[in-house]
Amino acid sequence: QVELVESGGGSVQAGGSLKLSCAATKNNYDEHGRGCMSWFRQVAGKEYEGVAAASIGGTNRYTLVADSVKGRFDISRGNAESTIHLQMDSLKLEDTAMYYCASHPGWCYKWIRREDFQNWGQGTQVNVSS
Repeated sequence: QVELVESGGGSVQAGGSLKLSCAATKNNYDEHGRGCMSWFRQVAGKEYEGVAAASIGGTNRYTLVADSVKGRFDISRGNAESTIHLQMDSLKLEDTAMYYCASHPGWCYKWIRREDFQNWGQGTQVNVSS
């Protein structure tokens, strides 16, 4: 069982920055050594929103950032295997949500959909205030 552990959430004023991190307890790769890790967020009572995704393992360096946060958020791979980060800049009040890390074996798709991901972290809360 792959466990994903998020960190880095907290409270920040609008316009500020936070960096989230997610580390997997073991690699979640397919038979070719490929995997995908992503970030989702959810506001209580609303649907999950895919924020960013990155292919891990192998030589693929594919990343995807949702249009809703493009230009403000960036996803990157950590130095440790199966680790990703989400750099969030110019935070807005509407970015307040629980942020979840998720993973699945195989390359990332050209979309970020909740149903594609089997492994989920417990989430880390981000609060943006005025």
